[in-house]
Amino acid sequence: MAGTRSTAGKPKRRAPRKGASRTRVARSPGRPAAGADQAQRILDAALACYAREGVKATSIRDVAREAGVTPALVHYYYGDAERLLEEVINARVLPVFGAVRDAVTRVDEEDPGALATGFVNAICQAIELHPWLPPLWVREIISEGGALRDLLVTRIGPLLPQAIARAFARAQQQGRVNPDLDPRLIIVTLIGLTLLPAAGAPVWRRIFNALDLDMDGVRRHALALLARGLEAA
Repeated sequence: MAGTRSTAGKPKRRAPRKGASRTRVARSPGRPAAGADQAQRILDAALACYAREGVKATSIRDVAREAGVTPALVHYYYGDAERLLEEVINARVLPVFGAVRDAVTRVDEEDPGALATGFVNAICQAIELHPWLPPLWVREIISEGGALRDLLVTRIGPLLPQAIARAFARAQQQGRVNPDLDPRLIIVTLIGLTLLPAAGAPVWRRIFNALDLDMDGVRRHALALLARGLEAA
């Protein structure tokens, strides 16, 4: 019929369902809903790569492979490798030493034995909770050219070792610590009795054919060794 448009072939419009709104809810900008989990997984993957391969040898692609995501997603959350490292330091490394500090401050700082015991217990617990800590410490902090050496000097040092050394120095002045000891080296000794054996545990287990050399054994050994060495003559 003239003047009548044909509707053949044209899709029919669906009538809106009863009670349904035709207005779309706009998606809020930002990261996807699962983004928080992905972001945390990327940090954990970066930390694993740093401890295993080293900071300088770890690329964004390595982190992405470890986390099971694409390199683009790593860039999306953390930008470049430098920003990723800074986020790992702030969100993973510093909180561990902060927790050790908090545990040590809960003991009687006027008692050198309690102070040493508190540190040994706290750092051994940290190692058990965070197996990446000993290899990262050896590879990136105490080794020449380590990428995190400045971190120890500028941020971890004031947070923990300096405070403990001052507490031992006060106890020594009061005649409660062996006068032949250097308070600054006491904290170095405590680290040497805990972090270093943990880092070398795979080697020592093979040398002594002893699978029982675990962190609890390291902790008990360190405490036994310190039991008499801190006493005043």
